[in-house]
Amino acid sequence: MISTSLRVLLTSLTMVTGLLSAPVTAAAAAPVSCAPPVPSTTQPGYTVADPHCDIGTSTPFAPLTDPAGRVLSTVYAAIVDGAAYRIEVPRRWNGDLVIYAHGYRGTGRTVWVDSPSLRAFYIRQGFAWAASSYQTNGYDVGQGVRDSHAMIAQFRRTVGHRPDDVFMTGVSMGGHITAVAIEHFPEAFDGAMPACGVLGDAKLFDYFLDANVTAAALTGTPITFPLQPPADYAAVYGQQVAAELPLLGSGLGSGSTPVFTPLGRQWEATVEQRSGGTRPGFDGAFAFWNAASSGPPLTGAPFLFGLYPGLSGGTIGIANGNVTSNVRTVYQLDGDPRLSADERRLNAAVLRVRSTASPSRHLSGVPAVQGRPRIPVLSLHGLGDLFVPFSMEQEYGRRAAAAGRSRLFVSRAIRSVGHCDFTPAEMQRGFTDLVRWVHTGHRPAGDDILNPAQVAEPTFGCRFTDGAHAFFLGTPCPARRGADM
Repeated sequence: MISTSLRVLLTSLTMVTGLLSAPVTAAAAAPVSCAPPVPSTTQPGYTVADPHCDIGTSTPFAPLTDPAGRVLSTVYAAIVDGAAYRIEVPRRWNGDLVIYAHGYRGTGRTVWVDSPSLRAFYIRQGFAWAASSYQTNGYDVGQGVRDSHAMIAQFRRTVGHRPDDVFMTGVSMGGHITAVAIEHFPEAFDGAMPACGVLGDAKLFDYFLDANVTAAALTGTPITFPLQPPADYAAVYGQQVAAELPLLGSGLGSGSTPVFTPLGRQWEATVEQRSGGTRPGFDGAFAFWNAASSGPPLTGAPFLFGLYPGLSGGTIGIANGNVTSNVRTVYQLDGDPRLSADERRLNAAVLRVRSTASPSRHLSGVPAVQGRPRIPVLSLHGLGDLFVPFSMEQEYGRRAAAAGRSRLFVSRAIRSVGHCDFTPAEMQRGFTDLVRWVHTGHRPAGDDILNPAQVAEPTFGCRFTDGAHAFFLGTPCPARRGADM
């Protein structure tokens, strides 16, 4: 059975920065009084939470200390131009700065800043870091890019020193922000490390479309994709999903391991091919994500159905039209490009959706990722992540190759199932290798993510996986050799 902690884990998807490690802080003896959120000066209807406290817990943002209680850093926090920020500088600063971009936080009207999961590691290694709340929530990548880039100047004003090298990092939507930021402001950054990132821009939403329209086609359930959804559309689509579920299996969205019918297994095969191709651990990952349930507006439905772009008319709440399309998509049940009879039937039956808007080359709508980095980019992605799937890495890899920039991109596959499910060791190694690459020019090793035969190997992802990952079911990795440690 899948643990009842699944719902708790999935609820944390929009707050993934706390999943890795908790640093030691210098805590005040007396309770901290946190100020209430204040109205935004730039975004009507928004409020900005006190950056001196962690939202929800009132834990103070205090300098880190060593086990003996010695203070290791200096912290700064304030609200400027409608966004909260945090900055931390180690006592023994090496001159470099990390800009951290957080992930998607829903559509609430309060913005807040938090600390990166690698905070303690950065400080121990001598790196300063800075982070912004952004002025808005929602899938507003452009605002995240502007506010994250602005942190470089804010750091200089606050600390009084210009950083030497600047590293851009981000998780999930923050990975999208990272990829766009280094293309829009190429002179501002020296290296980048997105993790579990939306590196394929609107291709993420195409994947959400794929998962839903193929389930409907396989079960013979008529569905629509309204460009301007009526007020009751979520309820209508919820009824259509309810009709599909018994034909796909039992237990979907229940928090327990689902049991799939033959049609459900065909759906699984289709989703596997659309999310990164044949790869280890997918059966367990598909069960994990289909045990999970959605939040609003499709509360209670299996997780993947709640991501249907048709619920927003394909605008993702920010674009000026539908950014999703499957007009040219060829759906397959395996890695063989030749179409079987079942695949031909699926492609004939599936609902086809045409986009009316495209990813933006500017910082509006859903900003495009060109895959044209001018600086080293080292990325990590979980093989079993079906919220932001492994195919995002492959899409970026293809774009970088087409632009002649493959030498500047290294991708590492991690044998995990959850969204942004990385161990501290995996993240720390990635960042250390990126820094060495920037400082020495020595390109680190990565995985051959664009080679389907390699990706399908039972041990794919073992090289850079370091530690246990719950729910990943696959061939055990060989014992690690010293050179791979």
